[in-house]
Amino acid sequence: MSTYRERIRQALGGKVQFVQGDDACAYGAILAGCTFFAGYPITPATEVAERMSEILPKLGGCYIQMEDEIASIGAIIGASWTGAKTMTATSGPGFSLMQENLGYAIMTETPCVIINVQRSGPSTGQPTLAAYGDMMQARWGTHGDHEIIMLCPSNVQETLDLTIVAFNLAERYRTPVLLFIDGELGHMRERLVIPDDTEFELCDRVRATSPVGYKPFQAGESLVPAFAPFGSGYRTYVTGLTHNEQGLPRTSSAPIHDQLVRRLSAKITNHTNDIVRYEEFYADDCEIAIIAYGITARTCHDVVEEGRRRGIKVGMLRLITIWPFPEELIARWSARVHTMIVPEMNLGQIVHPIREAVEGRCTIKLLAKIGGDLHSPTELLEALEELQCQPR
Repeated sequence: MSTYRERIRQALGGKVQFVQGDDACAYGAILAGCTFFAGYPITPATEVAERMSEILPKLGGCYIQMEDEIASIGAIIGASWTGAKTMTATSGPGFSLMQENLGYAIMTETPCVIINVQRSGPSTGQPTLAAYGDMMQARWGTHGDHEIIMLCPSNVQETLDLTIVAFNLAERYRTPVLLFIDGELGHMRERLVIPDDTEFELCDRVRATSPVGYKPFQAGESLVPAFAPFGSGYRTYVTGLTHNEQGLPRTSSAPIHDQLVRRLSAKITNHTNDIVRYEEFYADDCEIAIIAYGITARTCHDVVEEGRRRGIKVGMLRLITIWPFPEELIARWSARVHTMIVPEMNLGQIVHPIREAVEGRCTIKLLAKIGGDLHSPTELLEALEELQCQPR
């Protein structure tokens, strides 16, 4: 084990722990090699920052509490251009403030990770209660044509694991990556196993090899440009304006803008199969499907098992990657079943791209719930039994 890994193990205090989801975000970031965190306190995400403030200085990293969320994402973008792996954490109101700089990070191809521990809104809403009200903001919150990667774990262990994945995706595709949990999962305590080096791989952005003829935004077949950190002897011009391969502004050129934005999108859409993660249960033997994500999926899994015991042919698809959206996967499921149940802790967000992917092949039933309470097994079972009794 490397010296750095040994120091991480010491800082984390052992292999097996009983921790909150927020802590798992911090631990995953440390294991992924994060060396810079900038953030601003906000319920229910503050514990991520607290844990990073305790651990990062022990490992020679940098923790900064900024004056607000706009400054926080700006700081991690700047630090990323020095070559550091960077992260911030916030909740819904803070994520709203980050939207312009999120677009800047996409346009400048700046790898970084943003944690959103969602709470109930709009506005200040219910600061201590859970919701999944930012799911569409994640996709469309920043302006212009763009793609985004967003992961959504369902338990504390997966939160750590997917934080590592988020850093790897950010580095591989040179793009900001979002990891969304909620106030319930963020403050829930569960058993967590800190993985050894051999249990995961780390990805680093491809570095430029020579300053001669270097163009900071010239990309090959991967569509991802090689990276040269500030201060390393390369001439790099970085702007959020439409730019050419040298990075110089070319705002009046339709062809350059078209080529740039299409490449930024294609470097993600061309690799959707590599990015998208999901879990299937009883996929080949179901007439009703539950499509779930986040903490709601935990209840849904138990309900599926109980429904099967009651003779209901129900299956489940758990979405782990929300964006890019797995349209082909949803379409395949829609051809197997007569009804899809979509439980969401909002008034209906992911149900919309599900409907688009289904294209009328089956019925969609939204089970919307707001106010901070989770879906109960009883509610979901009643919905299943009602569908089972309906004539088809």
